[in-house]
Amino acid sequence: MKFKLTSLEKKWVLYDVGNSAFTMLVSTIMPIYFNYLAGSAGISDVDYLAYWGYAISLSTILVAVLGPVLGTLSDLSGWKKIIFMITLFVGALGCVFLGFTSSYMWFLVLFVIAKSAYSLSLVIYDSMLTDITSAQRMDEVSSHGYAWGYIGSCIPFVLCLLLVLFYEAIGISMETAMAGAFILTALWWVLMTLPLLKSYRQNYAIEAESHPVRSSGRRLLQIFGELRENPKILFFLVAFFFYIDGVYTIIDMATAYGTALGLDTTGLLLALLLTQIVAFPAALCFGRLSRKASSAKLILICIGAYFLVALYGITLTHQYQFWILAVCVGIFQGAIQSLSRAYYARIIPEEKSGEYFGVYDICGKGASFMGTTLVSAVSQVTGSTNLGVGALSIMFLIGFLVFTRVEKIRG
Repeated sequence: MKFKLTSLEKKWVLYDVGNSAFTMLVSTIMPIYFNYLAGSAGISDVDYLAYWGYAISLSTILVAVLGPVLGTLSDLSGWKKIIFMITLFVGALGCVFLGFTSSYMWFLVLFVIAKSAYSLSLVIYDSMLTDITSAQRMDEVSSHGYAWGYIGSCIPFVLCLLLVLFYEAIGISMETAMAGAFILTALWWVLMTLPLLKSYRQNYAIEAESHPVRSSGRRLLQIFGELRENPKILFFLVAFFFYIDGVYTIIDMATAYGTALGLDTTGLLLALLLTQIVAFPAALCFGRLSRKASSAKLILICIGAYFLVALYGITLTHQYQFWILAVCVGIFQGAIQSLSRAYYARIIPEEKSGEYFGVYDICGKGASFMGTTLVSAVSQVTGSTNLGVGALSIMFLIGFLVFTRVEKIRG
């Protein structure tokens, strides 16, 4: 039977289409432009990669602190859409301002603000899954979100790529081309979100008290108490903490990694575009496979594949190897994210989705400072970016072992 999205599900999926353009910008053009700014200031390639990794780490620490608080507040009746809009517009404005700075240090500051707001918007967006669909449809709806996000982000990315690669032929400076790319991405992000903002209604909520911030802090502490009584959720979060950390590190630092190795910039960008194209059918295929195989088994397959990808990164020296890496990542990238999101949404209380997804983000985007810091530190200590990326295999191995424990727990 053919799977069809409802009108509200389609509008929810559109936000993945919009925000994925920013993700693509962060993982491709932004590191290249930062390399240009850092190089102009006399920063070495190894330090450039390290500074970029530390900036990502700082952003994820901020999300780890603010994500649970905003997620808990969003569960209050009428608050989810408001918080979602604030994080959306802060992220989009930050993206615009990035195009108007020539200082590598100010670029990092604005990047931290924009990326933090983007990640915080995803805390709220993910928690909306319980409002816009049923538990039986979550795997495929979540897969459609990532799939269409990957292919949809290619539209603004290709336009940005044309600006960046052919700015001289157009008759503009590189700085102007970059500013245009950042503005185009922000506009795409906001426009794709408008249908969801118009139609979304919060079905599951907790009635607001007289002191919502104080009560939200109290409920957040209660959530951590509840985790001790629900080992299935607790062990899943621990496993998720490790394996998704490695996934986000690869996404965030792929271009910076290839650039530090001295690989051709144009080839790197085209390889990452190929990743998006491959990820589209792959995410949909894994969504369909979830009808026949348990999502837990599919998640384990994806973790194992990423373990091998990290080991393969140790040997990477040529352009064609990066292309192979890009294809392998594309096959499993959307699947592991979408299946994990849906798996978690099914095992948490619906009326507390914001609170629980706030904790989910601590163990995901908010905790991914471990991976970026690991890559940066190992790269600087050993002088080898290959060994830095290879160190991520440890994260996937731990995640795999802990997740096998999750499926043994009933509940």
